[in-house]
Amino acid sequence: MTLRLAPLHPLFVAEADGVDLRRPLDAKATREIEAAMDRFAVLVFRGQPLTEEEQIAFARAFGPLDLGLKKVFKRPNRLKYNESIDISNVDDSGKIASVSSKKMYSQLANQLWHSDSSFQDPPARYSMLHSLTNPAKGGETEFADLRAAYDALPGDTKREVEDLCAQHYALYSRINLGDTNWTDEQKNALPPVEWPLVRTHPGSKRKLLFVGVHATHIPGMHIGEGRLLLAELLEHATQREFIYRHEWRVNDLVIWDNRCVLHRGRRYDYTQRRQLRRVSTEDLGPTLGKTA
Repeated sequence: MTLRLAPLHPLFVAEADGVDLRRPLDAKATREIEAAMDRFAVLVFRGQPLTEEEQIAFARAFGPLDLGLKKVFKRPNRLKYNESIDISNVDDSGKIASVSSKKMYSQLANQLWHSDSSFQDPPARYSMLHSLTNPAKGGETEFADLRAAYDALPGDTKREVEDLCAQHYALYSRINLGDTNWTDEQKNALPPVEWPLVRTHPGSKRKLLFVGVHATHIPGMHIGEGRLLLAELLEHATQREFIYRHEWRVNDLVIWDNRCVLHRGRRYDYTQRRQLRRVSTEDLGPTLGKTA
């Protein structure tokens, strides 16, 4: 099998084919996909009718799996394996979840610009999202290229942020959306972590602007001033020229590199089913995602 790539955006993202993801990847195919990820950061595989087991096996080819919030927040999982993350508006009984439920707060939070598991160390490396059911309208996923965003920063802004860090916290976005019913044990289960605002991507060696909704403040800076700077940087990084919008088809598998792109889901009619399944890997590289 030979991986074939067709760019979908001027800056990043490619449609990939020539590889049947249901079959175990050999070393050559794994290397080809990793090289393509270093170049494009987002790969779109169409027509991949993966079972849950096959999706997990595909993800394992790229490293240990990341459980994210499942590491500490024990909840029923309607999927078969704990490694699978349910990105849907369907509750454990198979019905459409109430918009006020804990589950739907997570789905709402997914509509904010973020990098998966940036609130932990190690964070996530790759995420693989597989489409099962799509609403008639909406529910797309957008991706923003943080390497291109850094390249486009004015020189004085690059110098300003070069040595700054931001603190990331797991519940920050959910609390801001009104999901405040958390115990102290839950709030403290994943302590905040700090990441440089400017990082070097391990594969491409390009610098990037690491921002997102999990970033709470900039240590050492007045909290208001720091949050305004983070908001300004996020606004810059999510300008239209840096964004690819993916319109889902059933059996799409999209893989992205959390170390250099942000993503968010788009609004849709919550009375219609939207079901996707995500598996992610941990970033265990030598830099752990920090500045090289």
